[in-house]
This record gives sequence, structure tokens and C-alpha cells, in this order.
Amino acid sequence: MFLSIIIPVYNEEESLEELIRQIEDVCEKNHYEKEVIFVDDGSRDTSWEVIRQLAETRPYIHAVRFRRNFGKAAALEAGFAKATGEFVMTMDADLQDDPAEIPNFLAKMAEGYDVVSGWKKVRHDPWHKVYPSRLFNWAVSKLSGVTLHDHNCGMKCYRGEVLKEVAIYGERHRFIPVLAGARGFRVSEVVIQHRARQFGVSKYGFSRFLKGFMDLLSVKLATTYGQRPLHVLGGTAINLLLIYFLAEPFYLFAFMVMGVGDSSIMRNEEISLAFNILRYASTIISVILWQIKNFCMTFGLMLLTGGIVAELMTAFYQQGPKHAQTNFSVKETI
Repeated sequence: MFLSIIIPVYNEEESLEELIRQIEDVCEKNHYEKEVIFVDDGSRDTSWEVIRQLAETRPYIHAVRFRRNFGKAAALEAGFAKATGEFVMTMDADLQDDPAEIPNFLAKMAEGYDVVSGWKKVRHDPWHKVYPSRLFNWAVSKLSGVTLHDHNCGMKCYRGEVLKEVAIYGERHRFIPVLAGARGFRVSEVVIQHRARQFGVSKYGFSRFLKGFMDLLSVKLATTYGQRPLHVLGGTAINLLLIYFLAEPFYLFAFMVMGVGDSSIMRNEEISLAFNILRYASTIISVILWQIKNFCMTFGLMLLTGGIVAELMTAFYQQGPKHAQTNFSVKETI
């Protein structure tokens, strides 16, 4: 069995030597052939120098260094491009992911799964990270149909063929199981030990969850309507135009009531007062309906036009040549 282990690095100089020692212990004990791919995501400390020193005496270590910080998704994408193993593990460099869990991932993969995600059932993180994460995981599972307790977990295992079909960018790295599931790959999870951070500080704040929900919407649309954008845009447009046509008779009726003038019946004070109230209410209603009609017509036509253009672009992309473009810039490699 040949195993690729991809480790994104951002200012983790203190933990790298110990991490490699633990990985070596696990792989030697279980007789795994391995390659370790570090991706330095623009670290400002001496992480790259530490990686270089480790690689000098360990030929199985490879590394990629970015010119600046491009984010975890870009780091994983670069690592996936270099990985050659039958199975590909991803894990963080801060020692919170325990390399001793690797055999548990591979045992689960042996059951026929294509993606196995870690589940940090007991977390050693502050409450303001734990509870938003639980809410996020619940939302992702409900909307995507891929039920996992910990979509955010950085420790995952993939079959090599999965990574050839799933494209990641932005913050989509946490949605790889969702994207894989949408393509028919089998996804599962294993409970893992989550260790307290020994060195450095967390690189993520609350804004990560806000971005995550936006990416969740993007992934949901891509996996459900990616090949048929006119269905979602055109469907919404038709509903808006339907509201426009349904509102038209009510608008005309309200407009006619506004124009009711004086007549013999209007000389009765009570009837006159009732008609005046009705006319004033009709004026307000007609203005509101006019605004609704204009919004529905304008926005509906915009969505319909956008849907048609998106459908044409999708067809062109599927039929035309595909040009690969990376989301990062590499400074050097080992």
C-alpha cells in the first residue's frame, strides 16, 4: 500500500519535526510505503527552512512553497497535484490531528468507501468555535445529503481517483466529501482523537463560518444545477412573471376604485366616508402592487436572460476545450 500524506503548513515551525516523527512511527509499525507532501502556504516564520532540513535526510518528503498565502484550498490542490499514492491522507500541521489515527482511516476505506472523514467527537477548542461548527455541520448535512458530523475536520482520506474528479477553490476544501458524494463516490466517517494545540495559535476566526455558508450555497447550486443553470434561474423567473400577471387584475381594480367620482349615491355621508376610505386604501394598494409588478417583471426578465446565458456558457464549456488554471503561484519545490 502506497500512502500520500498532504500537510498544508502556515507558520508551524515548532510542530513539524515532531509531526514527522509520529508519522514515521505509524508507517513503520504498519509497513506503509509513504510520501509526505508539505505545502508551505506563505509562512512568515522558518517553516520552510525546517521542511528543507527534514527533506535532506528523508527522500520521501516533498514540498511546495507558495509565494504568498493563498489559503488551505489552494494548498491542498497543490498537494493533490503532486500526490501519487493509491490513498491520499490530509492532515493539519499543528499536531491536533493524531497520525496514530491513520490505520483507522485505512481500515474504513477497506470496507469499500472512497472518502473517509474524521469526526472530532470530543473537541479541545473554545465554545465559540465548537457551537458554530456544529450548526454549520448540521446545515451542510441537511442541504447536501452527505451526512457527516464534522465536515470541517482537516483529517480525511481519499482514494486517488476521487481527487481527479473533484475541483476545489475558494473555501471548498471542506466540501470535498459533498462534491465526491454528488459524483457517486461512497463517503463515511471515523471517530478520531482531537488533541489540544501545543504550539502557535489558530489560523481561523468566526468569519470562516460566514464564508463557509456562502460556499455551501455555491456547492449546493453547483452540485444540483451545475449542468442545468436555466432550471434554477428560469424557474425563479417564471414564478416572478406569474406573480406579475396575477397582480395585474388586482392593480387594475384598485386603480379603477381610485377613479370613482361623485354621484348621487355619494351624497350620503356614511357611504361617502366609506368610499373615501376605500379610495385611499386602493391608492396605497395600487402603489404597492405597481412596485411589486415592476420588480417581478424586471427581475424576472433579468433572471430568465441570465439563465439562458448561463445555459449557453455551460454547453460551450462542456463541448469546448478545457484549460487548466491553478489557483496559486509556486515559488519553489523540493
